Amino acid sequence: MNTKNYLTHTKKYKSLISSIHSIYRLVNSTYELKDLISRLSRLVCQIFNSQFCLVLLLDASKKHSFLKCITKKKRRFIFDHKTPLSSNIEKRITKNLSCIRKGNLLGIPLICEDIIGLIIIKRDKSGQPYDSYDQEMLMTLAEQAIIGIKNLQLYEEQQKIVFGSIKSLVTLLDTRVPQEYTHSPYFSRLVTAIGQEMHLDEKQIESLKYASLLHDTGKVDIPVEILTKTTKLTQKEYDIIKKHPVKGAQILRPLQILKPAIPIIMHHHEKYDGTGYPSRLKKGQIPQGARIMAVADAFEAMVYGRPYRERMDIGAAIKEIKKKSDTQFDPKVVEAFLKVIKKVNSKNYLKAPK
Repeated sequence: MNTKNYLTHTKKYKSLISSIHSIYRLVNSTYELKDLISRLSRLVCQIFNSQFCLVLLLDASKKHSFLKCITKKKRRFIFDHKTPLSSNIEKRITKNLSCIRKGNLLGIPLICEDIIGLIIIKRDKSGQPYDSYDQEMLMTLAEQAIIGIKNLQLYEEQQKIVFGSIKSLVTLLDTRVPQEYTHSPYFSRLVTAIGQEMHLDEKQIESLKYASLLHDTGKVDIPVEILTKTTKLTQKEYDIIKKHPVKGAQILRPLQILKPAIPIIMHHHEKYDGTGYPSRLKKGQIPQGARIMAVADAFEAMVYGRPYRERMDIGAAIKEIKKKSDTQFDPKVVEAFLKVIKKVNSKNYLKAPK
């Protein structure tokens, strides 16, 4: 091999290793299928100096995509609904399970036992045509991408099962706890919206969502006559009520998937100034998710009322949240809550079925 060919092969080898590493990092840092497809489409464009990239995932019929992303001159378009295969190239790759390389177009199937999708890239007419090395390189990168896609699909299926189980737990809880103590359908959305406003990551938002559904689990252990009492609680009765966060954490702790949500459930009645329960934590000692939950929980209790308390209008409830910023509530959470609540349709919130 002459020096020129040696340098060319060395350069290509280094490029391939770098590209595989980039795909590996992408796969291991992405937790949602839509996000993976979107980022993969952009990265493939960069690696192959392409002006167009389509990443498409097929449904069971192999005649439709259920998710696809198109990157076109640095702009991305995501379609997360059922769409028929539109081009002859897509149909040929899917039917023949083979690559297509024609001048400035290169398309490959994504195969894991069976075809699960495809990638098509294009360069402008002024660009260099794709060669056999480009094809081999794209196929090698696709193997890494397929691993990530299948793992996320399995993860999403697992999450559906987990979420279904949690919904069953919530339904069971609602049959035990009086309706006046259950939350509106907006509660979980309010909690997660505050988390998003505070730029929590996907895993933290997921834990918030689980905690928002299950934070009152411990109330199953409280006598109904205490939960439904309309007059002032005695100290003994209040002490029983105060045990529900700890009891809830104890009930849910065996479920490993809920482990990150347990501290939120355990401490959502702590107060920012350290006067809450069960541990009298203050400020940053309180888990961030619990500080978020505390604001949303108090807001709901005010606007829906409780057997022992008349409901407030939304304006009065917001005013009360502001008033208790930096004492009962984290000021940063209150700030995020105020931004989120502006977007809420007040009439619908108050009419939401219990």
